[in-house]
Amino acid sequence: MQINVLSSVAEMEAFQQEWNELLVQSASHVPFLRHEYLTTWWQFMGGGEWQAGSLSVLTAHNNNGRLIGIAPLFATTNLDGKSALMFLGSIEISDFLDVIVKPQDLEGFVEAILEYLTGPEGGDWEVLDLYNFFEDSPTLPVLKESAEKRGLTFTQEKLQPAPAIQLPSTWEDYLAGIDKKQRHEIRRKIRRAESNPIPVRWYIVQDENTLDAEIEDFLNLMAYDHHKEGFLTEVMRSQMRASLHTAFRAGWLQLAFLVVGDQKAAAYLNFDDANKIWVYNSGIDFSFQELSPGWVLLGYLIEWAINHRRETFDFMRGDEAYKYRFGGKDRFVVRVQIHR
Repeated sequence: MQINVLSSVAEMEAFQQEWNELLVQSASHVPFLRHEYLTTWWQFMGGGEWQAGSLSVLTAHNNNGRLIGIAPLFATTNLDGKSALMFLGSIEISDFLDVIVKPQDLEGFVEAILEYLTGPEGGDWEVLDLYNFFEDSPTLPVLKESAEKRGLTFTQEKLQPAPAIQLPSTWEDYLAGIDKKQRHEIRRKIRRAESNPIPVRWYIVQDENTLDAEIEDFLNLMAYDHHKEGFLTEVMRSQMRASLHTAFRAGWLQLAFLVVGDQKAAAYLNFDDANKIWVYNSGIDFSFQELSPGWVLLGYLIEWAINHRRETFDFMRGDEAYKYRFGGKDRFVVRVQIHR
């Protein structure tokens, strides 16, 4: 394999089509690895999470010039104060990360990038600090074996749970598969919303002409939560605006609102990609709490996903109680460090 380094967004742009085509076939197919997502993430350095860094995206081609694999990396000083190579997207706002490579090419690709990085052109990094792998990623054992073969120190740390629902074929089958008390609560709250004297409706944003206003409404709903209000710095708001526009144009944004009368009571920001729904964030106006608008909208969205034949409803990182009440089953994400 021929390893090349992309050190600018302009160089990355030349690979957009090949990048996303390879991702579809990759062992790890998640929206946070899409070309347009990562280039937008880099524009704002993760909403201000990183103050400095330089692109160091590794690509591998075979002898026929075909793109084999991508390691989307950047060089920075990590949280431990070490000179590090990290995944683009690290750490907070990109739930799942990995290399991009077909399963049959994984071993050869990992060997090639570690050979390059430990060679004379690989730079003076102290650690490969790679967050947010799925714990069952096939990359992990291959990385471990390849690193230890070269005398590098490999460590793996469990980070957070990431619950998900494997969706059945019907809404009734879904309800039958969750806890009886929760099943009753979902039905009761939806009935109460649908019989509310002030009409309750929900919708998914479809019109890009209204998207700016819809995004602002969503951010305002997020800010009702004091923790999220602190998270929403001006640069983070800019990151989210740009990311939502990017996802909309590429066809994988699902921004949904529950409306009571003419007032937005709840919203979910999801990604609809790879035949899965990825639940990214939410916002609720607590003045409508008696209607349980977050639960009601979540129920509608799960039913929509089932009716549209999505395979998985992924709650992503975090152990909030509602994820398990709606039937989420745990997986975990991990951090890998490879020290010289």
